[in-house]
Amino acid sequence: MTKPTEIKLAGTKPSDRVALVTGGARGIGAAIVRQLCGEGVSVAFTYVSSRDKADALVRDVEVVGGSALAIHADSGAVEQVRAAVQQTVEHFGRLDILVNNAGIELPGSIDDYTAADFDRMIDVNIKGVFFATQEAVKHMHHGGRIINIGSVSSDYMPIGGHAVYAMTKGAIASLTRGLARDLGPRGITINNVQPGRVETDMIKAVRQAPGGDKIHETIALKRFGTSEEVAGLVSYLAGPEASFVTGANLKIDGGASV
Repeated sequence: MTKPTEIKLAGTKPSDRVALVTGGARGIGAAIVRQLCGEGVSVAFTYVSSRDKADALVRDVEVVGGSALAIHADSGAVEQVRAAVQQTVEHFGRLDILVNNAGIELPGSIDDYTAADFDRMIDVNIKGVFFATQEAVKHMHHGGRIINIGSVSSDYMPIGGHAVYAMTKGAIASLTRGLARDLGPRGITINNVQPGRVETDMIKAVRQAPGGDKIHETIALKRFGTSEEVAGLVSYLAGPEASFVTGANLKIDGGASV
């Protein structure tokens, strides 16, 4: 279990902002929850199967004086996504930041990819993002922030078997650009963070794919990224310094795609 001392509130500016992070119980999502809570933001986050990790994360945040709420919700089910937004607003009284982090990767070749896996990828990686955003902006005012967690895979894929995943992340990049026009007049920004290979459970599956053990050799920095590095970029986009950044697809990939 992550030590509570890794979430630092001392010395941060107080904040009355509220965030919802989908898929926030582990990996990049959990790092984002810790980062935002450490900045004084009250954070709700969703989880599907990692109940123990979700509960532990809430305890870690509360021990150091932060405020977090774990919500069981499947990002592939539209009504559950909408309900998670509503529950966040009911609990904290407002919503200022949405981080669409939840995502899955079901690899497979064109020869045997199933319709069920295809639909599941669309449901979680695209529909979940769109409908969470649709529901969230009902509660946001000028200064609201939407931050999508896409992937560098949208335009760079060094190994086979991940075409459908790349397609869904390409859709998020396009959605981000399009919604920037819709939300701009309301003073709400929307941006897309595109991680490269980051040390998470998902990268373990990539490593096991043919050629996956050599993938770090394609990265300019010759290492995988960390969840905390991605969370730092999310923190910037959620803050006042990024108020003129919208519609951007920002890679954080260690130079893998240069």
